Amino acid sequence: MTIRPFLQADVPRVLEIEEATYTRPWTEQIFRDELRQPGRAYLVAEEDGRVVGFGGVLLLGQDAHITTVAVDEAHRGKRIGTRLMLRLVEAALRFDARHLTLEVRFSNRAAQSLYTRFGMSPVGVRKNYYVDEDALIMWVHDIDGPEYEERLADIRAELGEST
Repeated sequence: MTIRPFLQADVPRVLEIEEATYTRPWTEQIFRDELRQPGRAYLVAEEDGRVVGFGGVLLLGQDAHITTVAVDEAHRGKRIGTRLMLRLVEAALRFDARHLTLEVRFSNRAAQSLYTRFGMSPVGVRKNYYVDEDALIMWVHDIDGPEYEERLADIRAELGEST
């Protein structure tokens, strides 16, 4: 398993995962535009030369916003989402972010559990965010502090990774 930067050449495969995952998927143009924008980091998870997941983060001052995380259904349960989130948080820290936020479907308990492992807590609801469903807004503050670094170290250890 390799986590690497998301390249323009990855867009077709990422679109396959996106369309299989979301009821209102991003378009090819949205991905291509996002990859060209400053203050963003987009990554893919690759296994045996094939993209099996992706994620992105956007810097907004001291706040970093996870824009997307998705894993191919056939590869779920392999901690790919955890690995992507870890790399996205690390990217946010390189951007000097202090806080991290995202929206998640109210019904997506698996994703909420993942984000909770990264210290995120629910702080509100965005009504009809997904058109067909509300979104839970989650935040974690002080990701640049020593306590959060300990959390990341624990996650790395669980994944069998070093700093």
